[in-house]
Amino acid sequence: MCSVVGYNGSSSSSNIILSGLSRLEYRGYDSAGFACIDNRTQQLEYAKVQGSVEKLAQAVTAGSIDGIMGIGHTRWSTHGAPIAENAHPHFDCTKTVAIVHNGIIENHYELRQELANSAHIFHSQTDSEVIAHVLEIALEQHADIHKALIQAVNRLEGAFAFLAVSEKHPEIIIAVRKRSPLCVGKGVDGMYIASDPLAFASYADQVVFMPENTFALVYKHNVEFFNFDGSECFLSFQNITFQDNATNKNGFEHFMLKEIYEQKEAIGSTVNFLEETGELIWDYIGLTPEQIKKLDRIHLIGCGTSGYAAHIGQFFFEHFAMLKADYHLASEFRYMPLFVSPNQAYIAISQSGETADTLEVIRMLNASQLHTIGLTNVPTSSLVREADGFLLTQAGPEISVASTKAFTTQLTALYWLAMHFGHVRGVVSKSTLDNTARELHIMAQLLESTLDMYKFDIIQKYAPHYAQFKKMIFLGRHVGYPLASEFALKMKELTYIFAQSYPAGELKHGPLALIDAQTPVILISSTDPLIYQKLVANAQEVKARGAHLVVLGFEGQHELAQLADLYFACPVVKPLQAPFVLAGLMQFFVYQIAYQLGCSIDKPRNLAKSVTVE
Repeated sequence: MCSVVGYNGSSSSSNIILSGLSRLEYRGYDSAGFACIDNRTQQLEYAKVQGSVEKLAQAVTAGSIDGIMGIGHTRWSTHGAPIAENAHPHFDCTKTVAIVHNGIIENHYELRQELANSAHIFHSQTDSEVIAHVLEIALEQHADIHKALIQAVNRLEGAFAFLAVSEKHPEIIIAVRKRSPLCVGKGVDGMYIASDPLAFASYADQVVFMPENTFALVYKHNVEFFNFDGSECFLSFQNITFQDNATNKNGFEHFMLKEIYEQKEAIGSTVNFLEETGELIWDYIGLTPEQIKKLDRIHLIGCGTSGYAAHIGQFFFEHFAMLKADYHLASEFRYMPLFVSPNQAYIAISQSGETADTLEVIRMLNASQLHTIGLTNVPTSSLVREADGFLLTQAGPEISVASTKAFTTQLTALYWLAMHFGHVRGVVSKSTLDNTARELHIMAQLLESTLDMYKFDIIQKYAPHYAQFKKMIFLGRHVGYPLASEFALKMKELTYIFAQSYPAGELKHGPLALIDAQTPVILISSTDPLIYQKLVANAQEVKARGAHLVVLGFEGQHELAQLADLYFACPVVKPLQAPFVLAGLMQFFVYQIAYQLGCSIDKPRNLAKSVTVE
């Protein structure tokens, strides 16, 4: 959730650190901080603020704080309020050790009590501050920094990636990783460390991703890696390239709007990439066609938007591959009984590939020797490295916290893979399979054209009207229900309007009591004839109770259109293709409501892009 960035080299660190923090600010933006070793005094200097990296930059400039070695942080609060006192960096008692941390120290309460009883003084409410004090003791007890770190890291429990600098060792940045992402970059002017290589995209052309339970001593022009037991860890740097426009809005007012309009290209790129893999796809996912024929169940796992993509994917695999599919929320799956049986596979879905709950599920499944596949947008992610196989989308970096193109490219990959499973299992014909890529390209085009068809009406009429409501209900059936849930999530994330989704068939079992004229009901239609008739009945039920009804429907659905107060008529597609056609329209609708309300669209309150803590 938080971001850490470090630099040790021949240039001034402040601009490099601040640039890196700006690139990663979508991961957390409650507060920000910077610390460095002053070139002249060899002492620590720092600034930290409540609020944005821009505010931090002003504080750093005002204080003339700089050095050739520095660390920085953006915070998403887990322990302690988002105030300056809880902002990183945190320090030891003598203020000669500074740390920045992403993750959670699970034994922080016990450590804090123990340290306080030994006269250590704390200045924040955070779990992170204990790291500085644990390091303080270890560095006092061991002149050898290597031995000190072995002692320190083995006292900490939880998921953490932290950087530390010490006046006793002014030539080194300490980097430690356990169950939270951390990478080291190499460039002409020095060494870079960050939660995500995007932080040093302008500076480094090589990167190494630190493995689990390792620490590093990062010097100006080299780095040494060690396991937590002290043994040396030999890692090789790999070349890395970045998209030039990854962190630019390209003329759009918000990243979200840019990313909504990138979906057509992102879906197309994902389809082309998957098609080009050919028979190598089985090597990528780690299953042979013979193993796929023998599968009797597949599990799809995710959190948030990726969880809804998993739920929609359930319909793809059951319909196209005639394969029993179950969808699970990663945050709940870990605490349920695990029934180990052969001929099952697990697909874990995460935009970043660093979602903590999803990674913990992967680790649990791997420990039981169950086959895991990671579906992600980031080829260098922990999910790709830790799963038995992987499937990559081609969305490109997604900066806005609210997911748009990552969601639709996840659906694209799941649709494509389910079709190929179906062909291997003898359910999908060769001609149908060959037509899959073409149909997905058409869906990408329809997503954008449907949005454009209603764009000006949404901006001028609908968004100003619906921004006045305080709560909304979303309804759907079959594949429309998880889609309704995703749309309700977007409404909550971006507008702070209370929005709840229900299976439309459950209305009479309680939710109907919520219906009134002040609560718009947004109904997701279907082109399946039977489901459509059931949805018409649901629409009649809510209208009979005085509801204001909005329908995302399809051309020719006259009965539903007559019942609706607002009807969006979308091009007719096959029932399981509806999520593609409707996604862009609803994303734009919610975006414009948030815009009307003056909400922070790219950085909604209390949220962060990459959820790297459980």
